[in-house]
Amino acid sequence: MSRVVFLNERCKGCLLCTQVCPKSIIALSGEMNQQGYKIVAVAPEKMAECTGCASCAMICPDTVITVYKTVKPGTPVKPGNPDKEGARVNG
Repeated sequence: MSRVVFLNERCKGCLLCTQVCPKSIIALSGEMNQQGYKIVAVAPEKMAECTGCASCAMICPDTVITVYKTVKPGTPVKPGNPDKEGARVNG
């Protein structure tokens, strides 16, 4: 299962990530960070739907998002990936 991690204190609530997510699993969380911006999140029950495409991380202007993509068993791991469990993608 791929997963998305947000650095909430950097998020400015621009919602660009919500617009590019092909599964529409990123949404405003209803919470605010210390700067007073509404932040985005993926509901735990929707995280399994993440494909690990990293579109959200690539479009984020504030590098808030890190995507950990699951590598399927038997798939060759490219040099530079941290381990066989998952590949990390930063925007």
